[in-house]
Amino acid sequence: MEGRSDLTRTTLAVLFVAGLIAACFWILRPFLPAIIWATTLVVATWPVMLRVQQRFWNRRGLAVAIMTLALLLVFVVPFWLAITTIIDNFERIVEWGTSLKSFKLPPPPEWLAGVPLFGDRAAQFWESVAASGVEPLVAKAAPYAGDAASWFVAALGGLGIVFVQFLLTVVIAAIMYLGGERAASAAQRFGYRLAGDRGEQSVRLAGQAIRSVALGVVVTAVAQSVLGGIGLAFAGVPFAAVLTAIMFMLCIAQLGPLPVLVPVVIWLFWSGASGWGTFVLVWTIIVGSLDSILRPFLISKGAHLPLVLLLAGVIGGLIAFGLVGIFLGPVVLAVGYTLLQSWMAEEIIAHDEVATRRH
Repeated sequence: MEGRSDLTRTTLAVLFVAGLIAACFWILRPFLPAIIWATTLVVATWPVMLRVQQRFWNRRGLAVAIMTLALLLVFVVPFWLAITTIIDNFERIVEWGTSLKSFKLPPPPEWLAGVPLFGDRAAQFWESVAASGVEPLVAKAAPYAGDAASWFVAALGGLGIVFVQFLLTVVIAAIMYLGGERAASAAQRFGYRLAGDRGEQSVRLAGQAIRSVALGVVVTAVAQSVLGGIGLAFAGVPFAAVLTAIMFMLCIAQLGPLPVLVPVVIWLFWSGASGWGTFVLVWTIIVGSLDSILRPFLISKGAHLPLVLLLAGVIGGLIAFGLVGIFLGPVVLAVGYTLLQSWMAEEIIAHDEVATRRH
């Protein structure tokens, strides 16, 4: 009877705790994206915050105010500028779209046919479009125009929610900056209670993985978007600031700057600006290849983990969880890899101790 009573009490206790955890997550569900983003930002920029605090007389409140203002400038201000620029020039964009039907494509440049692998096909396609005009292409794209318009309207409708999420992320990040040491200590104690020394080590490794990914992904995205924006500004491309912001978001999403730079190169050649088109083409090759050099180097400097594991976590996390998965994916893989390595190492040590005792 006593054993049954203990089993019943244990089962009810587990169910109660599980229900309590589920209820907490259900209540916090609207805030979870902002909490995850704020945690990622705070962990990634915590060394910067400490340096700012040292520069400003070790005053935490002043350092938090400066970091919060920096987050506002990085997230909210570019978002607001991009939206206002699109709204102010909406009629001009519509005029460009309507004038596309009467656009006459010039002959292809001579160097296009000499490009290896795809040069001949690209030149033939260019000549066919120049001969027949863009009307057939517009007709082929017409069935997709409705879906594209619906997506654009839905995206505009969700911009307010995204803006609120950005503000909420900044507010939560400011709160976390104030009590960062206590939160880190609590996370380490929680990891130790779960898995002892391995759990505490996993918590520390998770922080290192977040910093390494933030260093590699964000710094590379900033470098590519800024350099790409400089090239667009030199070439006199309209909406260079908006295109730079779009390049930054695409680089963060691991798509790179090419979806923006390649159409700009084509547009410059179509407009007859062959000199600037050649310049932007060379600049596109340089900027587009920067991530294959800079990102692996920066990621490998942050955490002592296999580079393939971190890159797989970035890409797989992006596919599985969306944009926030860029940071969640490497953290999950890093923790799992560390626990597996520790478990195998303990087995080897135990086997060696047994073999030593026998001899």
